[in-house]
Amino acid sequence: MFKKVFIVLAALILIFVVIVALQPSDFKIVRSAKVTAPAPAVFAQVNDFHNWEAWSPWAKLDPASKAIFEGPSAGTGAIFKWSGNDKVGQGQMTITESHPNDLVRINLEFIKPFAATNTTEFTFKPDGDQTVVTWSMSGRNGFMAKAICLFMNMDKTVGGDFDKGLSQMKSVVEAPGTK
Repeated sequence: MFKKVFIVLAALILIFVVIVALQPSDFKIVRSAKVTAPAPAVFAQVNDFHNWEAWSPWAKLDPASKAIFEGPSAGTGAIFKWSGNDKVGQGQMTITESHPNDLVRINLEFIKPFAATNTTEFTFKPDGDQTVVTWSMSGRNGFMAKAICLFMNMDKTVGGDFDKGLSQMKSVVEAPGTK
């Protein structure tokens, strides 16, 4: 009897490992929003990490979190480091590319609660009196991250945070006196 239970458990574990291993390693999460403002106003919110507190979906999750800014105040080379509670964790963002009113590319490094390095991009496309801002994050999942993604829809979870952040950014940029 014990031998049969062991064989069944071993088979289930093997099936689970195979299913996880067959999951795609690469991922990309993308969300967009239209903001009634010119591209320079929207770009300024992203290109300067000091502005993120007003719209970032994670900024208010831990009022006691520590933030450190290094390098230039905005643009390529600007660095934002944070350390906070379990909801915000610990990590660092570095702007690796900044093309005025067009693109901000960021190297995003998570340290806690898990280690990961991803690429985040914001693009800005004029559309009449509006700007379409697109926020994306891409990277590669290792075995453990692929296993977690079987039970947690990262596109829905992180994409929902992106939607919230874009909505908050829209409110900030469209507020009277900010355009």
